[in-house]
Amino acid sequence: VQLQASGGGLVQAGGSLRLSCAASGRTFNNYVMSWFRQAPGKEREFVAGITWSGGSTYYADSVKGRFTVSRDNAKKMVYLQMNSLKPEDTAVYYCAGKRTVGVASTISAYDYWGQGTEVTVSS
Repeated sequence: VQLQASGGGLVQAGGSLRLSCAASGRTFNNYVMSWFRQAPGKEREFVAGITWSGGSTYYADSVKGRFTVSRDNAKKMVYLQMNSLKPEDTAVYYCAGKRTVGVASTISAYDYWGQGTEVTVSS
């Protein structure tokens, strides 16, 4: 599976962005998909995850209520809608996929990674 993230950019605080992750490969529908982010000088951290069916979603406390993760298995796409953005959301955002059941917040649990898309939120 190859993952390609896009949709990043520069936005003012309070604004919105929608990130997209395009996947290739026949077994995408079986994968748990998540978004991580890495701010300058910080470790990569879990942002949001969604089960293969889309029936369950999970969020980091820092984004809960502002971000929404979704997927379209027919299109092999995963999305991250980011609203009410804050300067502290500035980071490179990565989509990631894992073959095993269950959303995980640990980097090592994921088998596939996209190349990242940069989000900058100005104050």
